[in-house]
Parts: sequence; structure tokens; C-alpha cells
Amino acid sequence: VDALEAFENDPDTHAVVMCGEIGGEDEEQAAKYIAENMDTPVAGFIAGRTAPPGKRMGHAGAIVSGSGTGTAESKISALNDAGVPVGDTPNEVADHIEDFL
Repeated sequence: VDALEAFENDPDTHAVVMCGEIGGEDEEQAAKYIAENMDTPVAGFIAGRTAPPGKRMGHAGAIVSGSGTGTAESKISALNDAGVPVGDTPNEVADHIEDFL
């Protein structure tokens, strides 16, 4: 959220790309911040869509529990609800940024 605030306050920032991954709730918290505070357009990408629940994916933060948060789907939904288009591929993210500019 601190980085989003910095981008929002930077007059030279015209769009933001937010890349996230499964595990944790940072992207869901960011979505809330975006919805409530940002006019700068944001596009997103969430890695780990095909990761099986409960499987550790490379480092401590990338594990999805059964709590309903921290999944790729919950993060994508939160971002979409905040008006953030989330690309299925990095190329789609670039397309969203192109649409903003």
C-alpha cells in the first residue's frame, strides 16, 4: 500500500502495474486502498492461478490456506471489484495499460 500511495502522489505516474501472487492478503488490502484512494489507473497480474491449495510454492509466503483469502481467485475478485483489470497473461496486462494511456 505504501508504494501505491507513492505512485498516486507522483505527478509523473500515469498508470500502475501491480503484480502479485498467491498467499497472504497484501493484494486484497491493496485492492481496498485502490478503491478508496486512487485515481491513477491500475492493472494487475496474479501468479499462481493453477497452484493446488495447501502446497508450498517456492517460498514461505506463497502458500494458500483454506481460509478463502490469499487465493488467486480471491485476489482477482478483490482487484476487479476495485476497478482493476487483471490480465490472464503479462501481455494482457500490457494491453490494459495501453488502454489507460
